[in-house]
Amino acid sequence: MSRDLILLGVIGRPHGVRGLVHVVSYTADPDDLTAYGLLHDEAGRQIMLDWRADGLAGITIDGVPVQDRSAAERLTNTRLFINRDALPPVEDEDDFYLVDLIGLEARLVADETLLGQVAQVHDYGAGASLEITRSGGASLLVPFTRAAVPVVDIAAGRVLIDPPQEENAPEFGRNELGHDDGGEAA
Repeated sequence: MSRDLILLGVIGRPHGVRGLVHVVSYTADPDDLTAYGLLHDEAGRQIMLDWRADGLAGITIDGVPVQDRSAAERLTNTRLFINRDALPPVEDEDDFYLVDLIGLEARLVADETLLGQVAQVHDYGAGASLEITRSGGASLLVPFTRAAVPVVDIAAGRVLIDPPQEENAPEFGRNELGHDDGGEAA
């Protein structure tokens, strides 16, 4: 996926029989999904939304309106993008778009040891997290909070990570009460 494409939303399930769909917006204000200009999908088709109610829209693809439920069903999970240059420039050095984090070095706060590189920013609804790829090791998933990522320095090409403290997990073969798998006291 090109960093020149910015994901702004996704088409959800159909609504009714006349081609309307639910649309999930990733913009701060859902109405802004259409404020930046023409949207397109990963195949490059131009997509226009005609808002009918909160989160509910009629769809036009390459100038052809979607008019029935079957056509709307085929659009489920279609991701909606705009070109990066359609977004307003960031005005404050502390502001950035999440896509700007991809490719930055990830280092520990304590001693700036290199952890890896930000490969992806995920947001499954409970808040964003950074996927850090490490050479020769498994990826790390770090919550994108001020506590876990206190420094974002786009100009220097890095983020500083203060990993959350892990709770002690029970030993393998023991449950949370310290009993072995047979229920005997340890």
